[in-house]
Amino acid sequence: MNDKRPGSRRPAAFDLPEEPQRPARTVPRSPARFDEGVVLTSDAEDPFAGTTVDPALLPATEVAEPRRRRLTLGGIAATAFGILLSLALGLWLDGLIRDLFARSDWLGYLAAGAAAIGVVALLGLVARELFGLRRLAVVQDIKQEAAEAAAATAAAPARKVVARLMHLLASRPQTARGRTRLQETEGEIIDGPHLLDLAEREMLAPLDREARALILAASKRVSIVTAVSLRALVDLGYVLFESSRLIRAMAELYGGRPGSLGMLRLMRDVIAHLAVTGSIAVGDSLVQQVLGHGLASKLSARLGEGVINGLMTARIGIAAMDLCRPMPFRALKRPGIGDFLSDLAPGALGKGKDLT
Repeated sequence: MNDKRPGSRRPAAFDLPEEPQRPARTVPRSPARFDEGVVLTSDAEDPFAGTTVDPALLPATEVAEPRRRRLTLGGIAATAFGILLSLALGLWLDGLIRDLFARSDWLGYLAAGAAAIGVVALLGLVARELFGLRRLAVVQDIKQEAAEAAAATAAAPARKVVARLMHLLASRPQTARGRTRLQETEGEIIDGPHLLDLAEREMLAPLDREARALILAASKRVSIVTAVSLRALVDLGYVLFESSRLIRAMAELYGGRPGSLGMLRLMRDVIAHLAVTGSIAVGDSLVQQVLGHGLASKLSARLGEGVINGLMTARIGIAAMDLCRPMPFRALKRPGIGDFLSDLAPGALGKGKDLT
């Protein structure tokens, strides 16, 4: 029906003038408090939250901590004799160069040049070892500061810990996205524990996934090699080799990069932790608790030993992870033997489900 009212007009199209762009806000908004916590990464990305094995079936594992460095009589004696040996070596080298100069000038200059090159190389080696020890000390300092900042309510200690953590892991490409997210939320979180939880989820979750892959790969290799090997000496040597390589890889993953002395210190701390907690005594009781009589009866003796050696390697990897990780486990679940049991012994996971 046509509209015949007076003054009516037909519809027409017309252009609206463009609105001027609003200037960018230069004054930052005040920080807000998030009572429920800030979680930018879902729990599905937690690398150790999906285990279905009953924890009551698994032996308890304590968190590995570095041994306290104390002044002992053995250390004093070693330092004193080391100084004496250095002085004796210096006197012998001085006498050797003097004798060579007495024989011929070119022999003396050759010996002096070789000694100078050796001293420079030795100083470089010492500097590298000291730098590696310092990197390990920085990791432990960050972990201690994170524990203290988690107990405080102010955000300043937590921001300091996060800044040091970002500097430590700046060279790790796995933490690029986490560093970006933390920079986007800089100044918006005023609660220290929430900020630490956010940093752990965003910065350490990718490294934890890679650490789990390293532990699982080493455990599988140990299980296979020790299952097919016919010599106990070969088993022991390969377990030591794989364990040392796993500890070094774990330290480099979390930003430690230790030298030879740092590796020896880490290995000593891992072995001391396993010895104190009784984790070295892994035998038939673990097979009965975890694998069950039904699965153990289907496995050959060598295959069962391979599984046990793989679980032992996983324990070593978990202890190394505790020592090398720059933050304690708070927002993420700490790994356990059950996280690797389903891959080393697939039948054990079904056993754990039945018992739950």
